[in-house]
Amino acid sequence: MARIRKITFPMLLTAVLIWLLSWGFPTGNADAAKKDAKAGKVKTESCKACHNDPSSLVPKNHPAVKVMDIAACAVCHKPDKSGKAAPNKFSTRIHMAHAKMGKALDCAVCHNWQAGERFGLRGAKESWGKPAKEDMEAMKEIMGSWGTGTFMDALHGKANVTCGSCHGSAAPKLEDTLDNARCLSCHGPMDRLAARSAPGDFPERNPHKSHLGEINCTVCHKAHAASETYCLQCHPKFLMKKIPGGKAGK
Repeated sequence: MARIRKITFPMLLTAVLIWLLSWGFPTGNADAAKKDAKAGKVKTESCKACHNDPSSLVPKNHPAVKVMDIAACAVCHKPDKSGKAAPNKFSTRIHMAHAKMGKALDCAVCHNWQAGERFGLRGAKESWGKPAKEDMEAMKEIMGSWGTGTFMDALHGKANVTCGSCHGSAAPKLEDTLDNARCLSCHGPMDRLAARSAPGDFPERNPHKSHLGEINCTVCHKAHAASETYCLQCHPKFLMKKIPGGKAGK
């Protein structure tokens, strides 16, 4: 009768190591991507699905790109979770390039999204919100305007201002609006704005020093639609300069 050999801890450890080496050590990012892909929640294409030459996507003095995936980019170019009102050159550049695709824009190449549950960056654990399907459709449409349009969102895009600079760290929703403090953190203070916009001939016709008191910036300045001079609704004969990204004054 064959004698049963006793299994020792070193033997068990060796067997486990051999098994791991045969399959490879999975990274956290790879595990997350496989889990999402199995659940049908995110696409698994890397940048190579569209770009064959990584060197053509980065500046000449950029370190060699070995892995073509947004998770690899995020190792150095970490997402700004603060939501500060400040330009972000990397985020603008990578989004702007894809925003020019228009309706063909596919956010799922870099982002993972579950309707009403999460929206984040592939390979990252953080979620920036729980946008519904309508919110995602609006974001895609607005991203196209931000990248190629003529409204104020496009003017901000040219200045390396991304969505987060205005909307904060959370994913924007259809009902979102901005308060004056957010706008003035870059464009203020209000008295300086009023000094810049004071007309020489008629000082009282100053859009930033209205007889109505402090009104919302968004009454005139509309990021994702044509901006308009609110004063002209009551004073159609006023001669006022065209608002950037908007309609000309009459």
